[in-house]
Formats: sequence, structure tokens, C-alpha cells
Amino acid sequence: MKLGEIYRTCIEVGIRNDDCGEEGIRRLLEDARKEYDRLDEEERAFFDEERLTNPYDDTRICVGSPDDEIRGLVVGIDMEGGEVLVADRLRERAAPIDLVLAHHPEGPGYANLHRVMQMQADLWAGAGVPIGVGDALIAGEAEKIRRRILPANHYRAVDAARVLGLASMSCHTPADNAVNRFVQRFLDEAEPRTLDDAVKALRSIPEYADAAKKGYGPTIVQGAGSQRCGRIVVDMTGGTEGPVDALDRLAQAGVGKLVGMHYSEDHRKRAEELKLALVIAGHVSSDVLGMNLVLDEIEPKGVEVFELSGMVRVRRS
Repeated sequence: MKLGEIYRTCIEVGIRNDDCGEEGIRRLLEDARKEYDRLDEEERAFFDEERLTNPYDDTRICVGSPDDEIRGLVVGIDMEGGEVLVADRLRERAAPIDLVLAHHPEGPGYANLHRVMQMQADLWAGAGVPIGVGDALIAGEAEKIRRRILPANHYRAVDAARVLGLASMSCHTPADNAVNRFVQRFLDEAEPRTLDDAVKALRSIPEYADAAKKGYGPTIVQGAGSQRCGRIVVDMTGGTEGPVDALDRLAQAGVGKLVGMHYSEDHRKRAEELKLALVIAGHVSSDVLGMNLVLDEIEPKGVEVFELSGMVRVRRS
């Protein structure tokens, strides 16, 4: 399978599971095209032209050509310098590894993580929060994340892969979109009555069961186990946590329980004041589930998969 095919497959999975829908994706790409067309020739040199066809700024080929043949890949949640070295050692032992595939973004995907946060407004809109309110809520938070990421050494792991002759790629929001849709549908069908029931239901998913056995499975962080769920909204995509103020708007929209990857202590305290229940499904385990849903569309095409950095392969196809 060519590297470009893997890349496009990731994007297709993301679009198929995106809350803003095909029309929303079309508008995002049109906006990127208009932004590009307004630039003079000098400024276009600094524009990431991938934005014209890929709506997910945190998902990029970092090293390698789209025409590179990929026999096998090593996949993990965080693929830093140490993991890249392990990939190279496995290759020395005859493992057919050509690609380091990270979930959490590296290189250009990491530098532009803030750009994907606007999709949280679409998710909240689906829960009943006016889209204009959602856009206003996320704008300030995205700028805060942009400033926080600015000093990072974005290309450290990417450079390690390049020096060692390995292709490098990240797949972030497409996997998060996939797990968000999967868990929302799962809980809608399971119809758990209480928070305890919801946690038990999540533990029936292999990735969450594995995490529970390892000590970091689904857990209630706000609310009592006997509390009835009410309306459940799964919020696992959009780059990182949204602003605390979004909890007020979701509660006003009739949401009784949020299921997410992680919530800060500030989020928990505000949810307690609002009597809004919070369940953490698990960060790494949710990322693993999302990546497994993506890999189910890549591995059958003849790419051998090696697991690292928290990844546990569960096959559904």
C-alpha cells in the first residue's frame, strides 16, 4: 500500500464520521481555498496546501513521499524519539517496517493542532448549543492552545524518523471522530439507566476492558453511580478539551451526562455546580479504539501492523 493511500484512507474515515457532515467539510475546504487565493505569491510559500484537500490540520505525512510503498507500519499513541528508535531496532531484526504512525500529532500536525478545535462547535450544535455560541466559545480556547504549543519542539520525533530513513505520519482527528461516533452509537443502543450501568457498558468494549484490567478504565468523576443518566453526549474530538463555559451551555441544552476522554479539575468542579455528570471513558484507551477503527481499513490491504506506545490491536473487520 502506498503512503498516500494510507493518508487518504485516514482522511476519508475522519470525514465519514465528522459531525459537521459533508456540507460542513466542503465549506471548510472552500474557506481554505479562498484564504489561499487572497494571498500574494510571497505569502503562498508559507501556506500549507494540504489544507485545500484535507480538513484536518493535525493529520499529515511528516516524512516520506505519497508514492512510497509501505509494507508494514509501527503504530502508537505517542511516537516520540524513543519509539522511533524502537521501530528502527525492530527493522534491524527484519521486521518490514517502513512507517511510524502516531496518533498524537507530530511536526506540522502538532504545530497546527489548534486549527481542528472549531469542530467542537459542530459537536455542541448537535447537542442543542447554537452554532454561533459554540464558535464564540471555542475561538478563545483555540487561541490559548495555539500560544501554549508555540514553544514546543514540534519536529523532534519527525527528525529522528527522517535520519533513520523511516516515513512518519500522524492520524489524530480522523481517529477521534471515529471513536466519538462509535461510542455515541454504542451508548445510544445500550441505553444505560444509571452511571454505573454506563461504565459497565463501556467495559464491554474490548479496548476499555483492557484498560480497566490495567487500572485506567472507564470511571465516574462527577456524579453518583446510582444517578440516572438522562441525555448522554459523547465529546471526544476537536483536538483537546473545550472551555469550561461550554458545560453551562450543554447543561442548558438538556444534556445530563458527558462522556469524554479526560476532564480537568476545573471542568469537574463546574460540572458539580451544574449537577452535570461526567464519565471519563479513558484517554489512551479511547485513542486506541479510534486508531483500531482506522487500521481496520488499512491492515486488510496488505500492510503489516506492529503495536507500540499503548496501542493494543483489536480487529473488527
